[in-house]
Amino acid sequence: MVRLMPSGEEVQQYLTGVWQMMLGRSEGLSLLDLSVDGFWNSFYAIMVALPALVVGWVAIANSVSYAVYFEVRFAILLRLFIVDMGAWVLPLAVLGAISRPAGIASRFVHYVVASNWASALFAWLMLPSALLRLFWPGAQELTLFVSIVLFIASLVLSWRLTIIAIGRGLATGSAVFLGMLVTSITALMLLQELLGLDFQ
Repeated sequence: MVRLMPSGEEVQQYLTGVWQMMLGRSEGLSLLDLSVDGFWNSFYAIMVALPALVVGWVAIANSVSYAVYFEVRFAILLRLFIVDMGAWVLPLAVLGAISRPAGIASRFVHYVVASNWASALFAWLMLPSALLRLFWPGAQELTLFVSIVLFIASLVLSWRLTIIAIGRGLATGSAVFLGMLVTSITALMLLQELLGLDFQ
């Protein structure tokens, strides 16, 4: 039976593992649960990331000029949840569909498990920019600077993690990283347009 809630100690172990992978240490992969149960349990990372994500969603909802009523802000939060979850899960589904013809099917579970726990870590990594936007809305330039720095850092760390998780060398790992990045951004933009999230 699949246990959907890893213990706090296991979560810490998994986050430690992906952090080591981000630093280029392949032994971090051994700290992850790569079994079938571990694959499905890795989506519990969404729950780990949720508090940090909610802060960002609230900050965005508060910045929308027309969101003066609770019902409007709640609707925005719900749509932001759908968008972020779609951008999280849909690229993994796409990778699963093409992993066999791409020759990386044997490493698909490795990547999904590592990617899920890494995404939880990235959600918390981006928290400072969300807190700035929430509590210091006038500091737009500082918030933008912090967001860009953290985003670039997350890209570098994610690239290094992907290379280790895929285990097929620099070229293949980089190709998977780029493909997942493009797919994630595309899913994000399409879902935002579909749900009418235009804050301009």
